[in-house]
Amino acid sequence: MNTSEFVLYRNLEDQDLLDSMAELFEGGENGVLDSYACANRLLELSDRYGFEGNLWHCFLAYCLATHENAYSRACEITGPVQGTINYLAAHDFVLMKELFDKDITGLPGGIWNHLAEFHVAEDSGKAFNRRIQKRIVTLAKDLEAAYSIEEFQALVTAFYKEFGVGRFGLNKAFRIEERDLDGGRRGAFIQPITRIEHVYLDDLVGYELQKEKLIANTEAFIEGREANNVLLYGDAGTGKSSSVKAILNQYYDKGLRIIEVYKHQFCCLSDVLEEIKDRNYKFIIYMDDLSFEDFETEYKYLKAIIEGGLGKKPANVLIYATSNRRHLIREKFSDKKEILDDLHGNDTVQEKLSLVSRFGVTIYFGAPDKFQFQKIVKVLADRFHIQMTEEELYGEANKWELYHGGLSGRTAAQFITHLLGKKEL
Repeated sequence: MNTSEFVLYRNLEDQDLLDSMAELFEGGENGVLDSYACANRLLELSDRYGFEGNLWHCFLAYCLATHENAYSRACEITGPVQGTINYLAAHDFVLMKELFDKDITGLPGGIWNHLAEFHVAEDSGKAFNRRIQKRIVTLAKDLEAAYSIEEFQALVTAFYKEFGVGRFGLNKAFRIEERDLDGGRRGAFIQPITRIEHVYLDDLVGYELQKEKLIANTEAFIEGREANNVLLYGDAGTGKSSSVKAILNQYYDKGLRIIEVYKHQFCCLSDVLEEIKDRNYKFIIYMDDLSFEDFETEYKYLKAIIEGGLGKKPANVLIYATSNRRHLIREKFSDKKEILDDLHGNDTVQEKLSLVSRFGVTIYFGAPDKFQFQKIVKVLADRFHIQMTEEELYGEANKWELYHGGLSGRTAAQFITHLLGKKEL
């Protein structure tokens, strides 16, 4: 078959592999050599994503699950769609089902029976979380068994509605990668973060009021109600960043996604917002350990993005930032001397305070006292089944914190890690 006949499902990420396989099924000129090359590509994809079973079917299911086009994006929002686009999609699904019906065990090389019943090593998938990885393998098996084009299309459409499409549908967290574009300018590309720390709000000991405040704002955002940008500030090691990660893990299934942005990338934020504004997800732009020296001016650009520029921030975007500084911009005693020479000293003060005022919710995370620190240590010790008397546990914890960063949740977690490392295997 000729893969150029596709209307919507064109220019796939691995289009060259699809073209090569189609040619191989038609008995291409290079025969066995092309067969080995295609087998290698499928095996590499299996290693990257943890595919198993019929790797050809997994590859086709992966192509369908990740390709963003007018039909897949519409189904992501509404499920089954009506109109001309539906008939054009049906045209493509006829071609795709024809590819699904191809039997790879008859390809040259004597190796394809192994790729038709491929078994993966445990925890081999690197890109998708385990739930999505299994869902794509399941989608491949369901599509293989589809009796008609209508059933085939219905299965794909249901996948889009349940899981979404493309990198936003199949991943929960992202970072910004800057690349050179034609014309000499820099462009921002949103890249998935494939390994996310599995921390949940219940894992964070204490800080119940802080977590409640963060949950309330996030749930309002996800449910389409009014919500504020959030600044989590306070002492180091108190769980600010972990709270944001936990929020992502808790609400990912409800369409929450997070994009990590560093200070030097603020100039790319307009491009990022333009790309995500019409998607069927809620995005948190996450800025970790945000602060500015007095000579850094990136905060002025951030102010305009958050609130104040001509362009309106998309309704599906909020900004969550963590910082050890309440006012984000460094202030010095010498600033007061400069204000004496400033004709409009109050204006200078307001300029430095205006950034933090754009965060409608500010949540303070203070360092625990000795009693709270010991409570954190005890909860973590019980969670990891560390067998020590309370007296011995607290004594060792107190000695540890004196030399390893003081009283904080991070120090408590590091102490427990130290104990776990000493346990006999």
